[in-house]
Amino acid sequence: MRIARIAHPDGVAFVTIEGDDGAEVAAEVAEHPFGKPTFTGRRWPLADTRLLAPILPSKVVCVGKNYADHAKEMGGQAPANPVIFLKPSTTVIGPGAAIKLPADSSRVDFEGELAVIIGMPCRDVPAARAKDVVLGYTIANDVTARDQQQADGQWTRAKGHDTFCPLGPWISTGVDADDLRLRTTVDGELKQDSRTSLLLHDIPSVIEWVSRVMTLLPGDVILTGTPAGVGPITAGQEVSVSIEGLGTLTNPVANR
Repeated sequence: MRIARIAHPDGVAFVTIEGDDGAEVAAEVAEHPFGKPTFTGRRWPLADTRLLAPILPSKVVCVGKNYADHAKEMGGQAPANPVIFLKPSTTVIGPGAAIKLPADSSRVDFEGELAVIIGMPCRDVPAARAKDVVLGYTIANDVTARDQQQADGQWTRAKGHDTFCPLGPWISTGVDADDLRLRTTVDGELKQDSRTSLLLHDIPSVIEWVSRVMTLLPGDVILTGTPAGVGPITAGQEVSVSIEGLGTLTNPVANR
C-alpha cells in the first residue's frame, strides 16, 4: 500500500494511492494512516492534487556514516555503533518543494537516503521485533550545509535549516527494504548508486539503538544514512533520489 498526504481542492488529507501509469487515484483516509485504515469514500485523480510530505514527524532521527564508502569519502572510519543526530521537524518538505540554500553557507550537499516511518509508540525495541514497529518506508534527502558542519564540529546547524529534509513521494508499506537500489541524480547526472544491503548497521539494529535512547512516536522518521557520492547543489538545479520499489523524490534547488 502507498500512503500519501495531499493538498486537494477542499484541503489536506491522508490518502492511499491506487492504480498506476499516470491514472492513479487518491482515496481519502479517515483520521490517520496508522493501523488498518478506514476510508471516507472521497476520491480524487492524483493528477488533480499536490503531493505533500507524506508525514509530519515529531522528530527526524538520522544515522551518520552508515555506509563504509561514505565514511571513507568523508575522511573518517566506519563507526562501530550507529552515530545518531536529529533534524528538526521544520526541515521537512514534500516532493516538488524547493530546497532553499541559506545565504551564510558556501556549500550545500545532497544525501540520498532510505527513510523508515515508525508506526506505533515504542521504546527499547529489540532488533528481532524492530520491523513490527515500522509503518513503512519512504525516500529522503538529508541536505547538509557541509561548510557549516566542518566549521561547527557538530551537525545541528548544518543539518537543521528549513527545507533540509525532503521526504516522499509516499510511504510504502509491506516492503522488504533490506536490499533496494538507491540512486541520486542532479540535473539527470548520476551521483550516487548503491544498495541498502550495504548499510553498516541494518534497519533492525538502528531501531534497537535509537529506541534505547528515546521514545519513538507514530510518524517519526529514521534516516538510515547515505552512500558515497554526495556533492554540492546550486540554485537552479534539480535533485532526484530514487529507491527501487518506492519511487522517486524530486526537488528543485533555490536560494533562500
